[in-house]
Amino acid sequence: MGQPQRLEASMTEKGYVPVYATGVVEQPWDDYSDTDHQVWAELFRRQREILPGRACREFLDAQDIMGMSADAIPKFSELNEVLREATGWTLVGVEGLLPELDFFQLLANRQFPVTWWIRKPEQLDYIAEPDLFHDLFGHVPLLMNPVFADYMAAYGRGGVKAHGIGPEALSQLTRLYWYTVEFGLINTDEGLRIYGAGIVSSKGESIHCLESDAPNRIGFDLERIMRTQYRIDTYQKTYFVIDSYDQLFDATRPDFTPIYERVAALDNVPAGNVLDTDRVFNRGTGEGWADGGDV
Repeated sequence: MGQPQRLEASMTEKGYVPVYATGVVEQPWDDYSDTDHQVWAELFRRQREILPGRACREFLDAQDIMGMSADAIPKFSELNEVLREATGWTLVGVEGLLPELDFFQLLANRQFPVTWWIRKPEQLDYIAEPDLFHDLFGHVPLLMNPVFADYMAAYGRGGVKAHGIGPEALSQLTRLYWYTVEFGLINTDEGLRIYGAGIVSSKGESIHCLESDAPNRIGFDLERIMRTQYRIDTYQKTYFVIDSYDQLFDATRPDFTPIYERVAALDNVPAGNVLDTDRVFNRGTGEGWADGGDV
C-alpha cells in the first residue's frame, strides 16, 4: 500500500471545489510530525476547556473512556479495540471526502471514515473540509453510544437506498445528517447540550449555538428538517433540538420513500425561517445573519 495522499478542497474563482477520493488507507501514524501532534494537542485542549457544561455528557464521557487526550494524535487501531467492543463500529482511514455512495456503504457496515491528515497551524479556526480533528474528535465519541451508533448505521442504509432513488431524496437526507449528526442539539435534564460533530469541533460555534440570541432553536421534526436549507459558510441560523437519541433512531425506522414524496411536494424552508407549527426553544434575533447562501 502506497503513501496516502492529503486531499483538500481546491480554491477556484467559484470558491472551494471538493476533491473526492475512494480509497481506504492505513493511518500513517509514524509519519505524523511534531507540528501535527501539536495542532491536535492545541485543538483538543481548547475544546475540552469550553465543552463541559455545553457538550452532552455522553460525548465527554466517551472521549475519556476511549482514552483520547492532548498527548498525541490517537491511533485508529487502539480506538478500534474499544469501539468494536462497545458498539461493533470500527474506524477506517481515508484521504479526504468520499463520494456519497461510498460514505453510505461504510456507515451501513458500521465503518466510520476518518481523514488521516490534520489541518495546518494556520487553519486552527477554520478549514474548508473535514480533517482528522473534526472526524476523530467530533464524530467518533458518540459512536460509543449504542442508540446513536444504531442511528448512524440506519442512516447509512437509508443513504444507499436514497442514492438509488435520486438527487432530490439525497438532498433531503443530507439535510437530516446536517441538522443532527453535524449540528444537532439535545434537550437534557441539565439544559440544552451539543452532540453535533460540527459544533463540538468548533470553538466559536460551541459558544454561539447555545449562548447567542441570533439563531433559532427548534424542536426536532423529521419532515421539517428534510425541507430546511442550511449554511455551509457561516454559523447556522437554526439548530434543531432532539429530546433523546431514541427519538433519532425511531425517526429512521419508517420507509422513507413516501416521506421523500411528501416533502418533495412542499416548498423548501429557508435556513432562518420559523414556522407556525415549530416547537420553538428560541426564536432568533437574526443578528449578523448573512443574506443568501442557503443550500
